[in-house]
Amino acid sequence: MPEPQQPVIDFLADPASHGLPPGTPIERIDTHGASVFLAGDRAFKLKRAIRFAYLDFSTLALRERACRTELAVNRRTAPGIYLGLHKITRGPDGRFGFDGDGEVVEWVVEMERFDQSLLFDRMAGEGRLTPALMQELTDIVWEFHQSLAPVKTADGAARFARIMSGNLRELQQAAAEGVLASAAIDRVNRRSEEALRSVAGLLDRRAADGFIRRGHGDLHLRNICLWQGRPTLFDAIEFSEELATIDRLYDLAFLLMDIEHRGARDLANRVFNRYFDRGETEEGRAALPLFMAVRAVIRAHVAASIARRQGQGGQAEASRDQSRRYLDLALRLLEPSKPRLIAIGGLSGTGKSTLAYGLAPALDPAAGARVLRSDVIRKRLRGVAPETRLPPDAYDRAVTREVYENLARDAARAIAAGSVVIADAVFGDPAERDHIEQVARRAAVGFTGLWLEAPAAILEARVRDRRGDASDADALVLRRQLERSAGPMTWRILGAAGPLTETVAAAHEALASTP
Repeated sequence: MPEPQQPVIDFLADPASHGLPPGTPIERIDTHGASVFLAGDRAFKLKRAIRFAYLDFSTLALRERACRTELAVNRRTAPGIYLGLHKITRGPDGRFGFDGDGEVVEWVVEMERFDQSLLFDRMAGEGRLTPALMQELTDIVWEFHQSLAPVKTADGAARFARIMSGNLRELQQAAAEGVLASAAIDRVNRRSEEALRSVAGLLDRRAADGFIRRGHGDLHLRNICLWQGRPTLFDAIEFSEELATIDRLYDLAFLLMDIEHRGARDLANRVFNRYFDRGETEEGRAALPLFMAVRAVIRAHVAASIARRQGQGGQAEASRDQSRRYLDLALRLLEPSKPRLIAIGGLSGTGKSTLAYGLAPALDPAAGARVLRSDVIRKRLRGVAPETRLPPDAYDRAVTREVYENLARDAARAIAAGSVVIADAVFGDPAERDHIEQVARRAAVGFTGLWLEAPAAILEARVRDRRGDASDADALVLRRQLERSAGPMTWRILGAAGPLTETVAAAHEALASTP
């Protein structure tokens, strides 16, 4: 921290400044751009007087503007946490105080203090993030993005190229300091530029169609907490409108990359699929590997800048290692995937969706495979959330035909975007199975059909016990399915009565035996 801010730091670190008894501990948390002082039930955030290529807090006026912006952008998602803005003033006696009449020496944001153990990065490290919690988080992110005004522009690819250029400058600085290898940076930059060229038209179309919004901009797990029992986004970017006014899928990509970095691709896959189920276009999947890789590059150069500030020693070496691992992740995310189509059929209760989500994480390097569920598509056609129960007329023959047509169309689009796709439906009629197989033939990709079977008693128990799922199938629906014949079966039949691990292993074996 530069010397001119030290008196302010001393003031904020003094319990008396906050009306607390002498000796009350004041915890300080430093980030690359700020210092946060935890005092009682409040937190006070001070901008560090620093300047990077992408961030400038070097003057008091710039820090005031950043504080005001921080308050505004974060009250969109966390109004209960962001309480207000305060000036720190110097009185006639030279002492500092909050909101006095004297000279303004600094500005700080006041926040409600929350339990640090409820930060999502800590919860991830302790294995406390569940699929249900991540689904709730994804719905909150989707609804946040939907609430934002579109910023229509024609330069989606050029905007993203500027972000990549800024990142490259920071990486080259890290290479000059010996933190990162120039050869690795060159590989990442070359692959990123190739990926950008391949999706440039898509990014321009998305920009013109209003997919760019003034989003969060820094949506990783450390900027999400469980506040009053609800996932809450905070600490959105305040220092750059350009870095925060981005494609909504690029906003989400930070979250996906961070989860992937922590070795929880199963959760990343759930977030990815839930966001797309809520309404993201299947074509957008083509940009996701690049978006996630660029997010990893950002974390690489931020970790390198932290190492620079830390100097030498164990903490600095850990930051340098972190920087290298993020760059390695960027390279992995940019590896080409091989699209293919997997169809999972079977009666209600056979565990089609459970198997689909068990398989999906390992099938694609960037967030896993796209899982397309007929149950979710049926709800989307009615304009309701996946867990909303539908009336009986939503299951008549005409609607069901429309569902399968949409399933095939979405599968074709996701494959064209470069994704491995898992189509999850009953597929109880030979014509339905043939229809989905034709999608793979037309796209010239590999196809595997899996048909799940289990005893009727097990199916009945599973259907009866199902809660909070997109499927509306009940015991009556199952009985009707059991009365009908599925016709000649050419797909690989898998027993699904046992543990999920056994079914997943059998499915992987079947996938390995088909191109």
